[in-house]
Amino acid sequence: MRNVMVRYKVKRDRLEEHEALIRTVFQSLKEAAPPGIRYGAFKQPDGLSFVHLAFITAEGNPLDAIAAFKAFTAGIRERCETPPETVVLTEVGAYGLG
Repeated sequence: MRNVMVRYKVKRDRLEEHEALIRTVFQSLKEAAPPGIRYGAFKQPDGLSFVHLAFITAEGNPLDAIAAFKAFTAGIRERCETPPETVVLTEVGAYGLG
């Protein structure tokens, strides 16, 4: 199992576009229902900072097969004030995550 957290801050003038791209990713995931992944995107109280959490049990990353995810990641650096930072998390304890 791989546990990953990605955090970043979006430029204010790109927020609406960014959130629309995220919604499209989750609509695509709902339709495709790939096995082996639990994934969430969350906005922090400042309204511009985001955290994504992925808990992956599948071989490879199921998100890589989702066209909407490829579109989301393609221009993320241009949309961000603070670029994405990926952190691999080591589980110490968990309940209901996998």
